[in-house]
Amino acid sequence: MAGKEHNGGRAPGRTLGIGMVGYAFMGAAHSQGWRTVGRVFDLPLRPVLAAVCGRDAGAVRAAADRHGWAAAETDWRALVARDDVDVVDICTPGDSHAEIAVAALDAGKHVLCEKPLANTVAEAEAMVAAAGRARARGRAAMVGFNYRRVPAMAYARELVAGGRLGALRHVRVTYLQDWLVDPDFPLTWRLERAHAGSGALGDLGAHVVDLAQYLAGEPIVGVSALTETFVRERPLLAGASSGLSASGGAERGTVTVDDAALFTGRLASGALVSFEATRMAAGRKNALRLELNGERGSLAFDLERLNELSFFDGADPARTAGFRRILVTEPDHPYLEAWWPPGHALGYEHTFAHQARDLVHAIASGTEPVPSFADGLRVQRVLAAVEESAEKNAVYTPVTP
Repeated sequence: MAGKEHNGGRAPGRTLGIGMVGYAFMGAAHSQGWRTVGRVFDLPLRPVLAAVCGRDAGAVRAAADRHGWAAAETDWRALVARDDVDVVDICTPGDSHAEIAVAALDAGKHVLCEKPLANTVAEAEAMVAAAGRARARGRAAMVGFNYRRVPAMAYARELVAGGRLGALRHVRVTYLQDWLVDPDFPLTWRLERAHAGSGALGDLGAHVVDLAQYLAGEPIVGVSALTETFVRERPLLAGASSGLSASGGAERGTVTVDDAALFTGRLASGALVSFEATRMAAGRKNALRLELNGERGSLAFDLERLNELSFFDGADPARTAGFRRILVTEPDHPYLEAWWPPGHALGYEHTFAHQARDLVHAIASGTEPVPSFADGLRVQRVLAAVEESAEKNAVYTPVTP
């Protein structure tokens, strides 16, 4: 387990064996993070890419070779049982998160699980219970909301927590993509409730709900929501999908998730929140945008300009007041101490290295990582309230505490 001596071609030291389940889009991103983190940050434990798992033996072996994993498995149970695996990193569709995470935690492994934590509140609750049992034995469980690890997002949280905005009045977030605009895009697993749990709501909405609660530092207590499925039938998948690309055949199947979700709500303090999540916004590739307005100032962020933060300080004189651009690349900004000189930008993939860094430090120090499975459950309960509200034609629905 963690702390064993190992010599993998570098100086001997304490290592942390990583085992990953899933190797597609998120698997590739997590691989990049694990492969990079120890080469950039000074870590108390050195991650070693022990094994990756997938059902297709040929494809998973190719992924292992491409991304630097030492071994390949075709059964996640075999990966969990490996002595050289200390951390199980779950990058599979949501319908398998609970089973793998609970088994791994009960087997004495640390766990990193992609968002959303699960497909249902009941599954997420079971995962939180398993995390609690594992925590008592010194094991860590973290959910992978990687956008918290954008340096500008982490710095925004510092500004809010430091009182620069004062009491919050509004939080508004939109997450817009367009990869489902074509009605002939095939029916991948992300469009099937049995695998994905929900559509844009779980895929994109989970991110924006987590960011809103993280930045505000308080929970969403109720929502009023609408969801819609614009294309209700799509071609069945022909062959394998890759990332957000796929090809379909002649036969069609039923889409069982939402294409878009629109909802408003309240934070515990009374601040108002609004959200839009869609995969049907033509021309928008990965447009996550947010703004927070407080009694003393405002913050705004655009993921497509992820090294920048816009800040309005209400204390400035009216003649010169206005939003100012902060380039979040200084060495004393979050995570930036180990990267490049000021002004040299980071990208999407760096968030996964930051995620790995934070988990390694939590494991080494014996502290609970953030966001925890409990944080993931809080997001899951908001998503469940959104679906319940939408089923009742936008009736205001409290979020279960």
